[in-house]
Amino acid sequence: MIFLRSLLFALVLIVVTPPYAIFGALTFPLPLRIRHRIVTSWAPLVLWFVRHLLGIRYTVIGKENIPAGPAVILSKHQSAWETMALQVIFPPLCFVLKRELLRIPFFGWGLAQIASIAIDRAAGKDALAQVVEQGRARLKAGYWVVVFPEGTRVAPGTTRRYKVGGAWLARRAGVPVVPVAHNAGEFWRRNAFLKYPGEITVSVGPAIDVKGMKVEAINAQAEAWIEGEMRRLFPHHYPNSGIPTLIPEQEEAAL
Repeated sequence: MIFLRSLLFALVLIVVTPPYAIFGALTFPLPLRIRHRIVTSWAPLVLWFVRHLLGIRYTVIGKENIPAGPAVILSKHQSAWETMALQVIFPPLCFVLKRELLRIPFFGWGLAQIASIAIDRAAGKDALAQVVEQGRARLKAGYWVVVFPEGTRVAPGTTRRYKVGGAWLARRAGVPVVPVAHNAGEFWRRNAFLKYPGEITVSVGPAIDVKGMKVEAINAQAEAWIEGEMRRLFPHHYPNSGIPTLIPEQEEAAL
């Protein structure tokens, strides 16, 4: 049954995504706000199929922590699921992502129309400058910015070094940081065809006021909250005294 559900969902994506991408690409003459609304309507549609075909539901705790104005979201990244769900949970947003994703047929075309912040991760400090420059422009325009500080998807119970790009952007733009923890990888694993039914819990943490804080302190506070919340909500992922497995830098490069 899980295989059949996963197969049907894959077929749905094949049918639904290309028309959305093509239509989205044709909207390039329209204002960004209209393009964004059209292209991102794909996310709630696909989440409907995620719920009714795959049996993956979700609940959000901490909604009261979502600020009234734009902020930088620092989120755990475990699967493709949260890239859709965050668009539904939060106000209009864009993602900081690697430039290569824009080359993916159909999916990448849609990303290009919602003013994603595409960076060259090999550019080092120049990549950070891109995040700050483009991120400040998006925030000023009223969009939230999502950063996955670990840089890539991680399996449940593991962690990578939290990079400072998101904290740096928040400090330079003078906007809060909103930490987010979740267990999407428990049901929708990285690069896995099979998706398993269950309920994902998304926890939105208290906004971090960055005024007067150093970038490293902002990043450390967000990391402490996210990793602490992961262990609090999902202790079964941390059998070794609640300590997450830290993936070494050389292994990160290979993933």
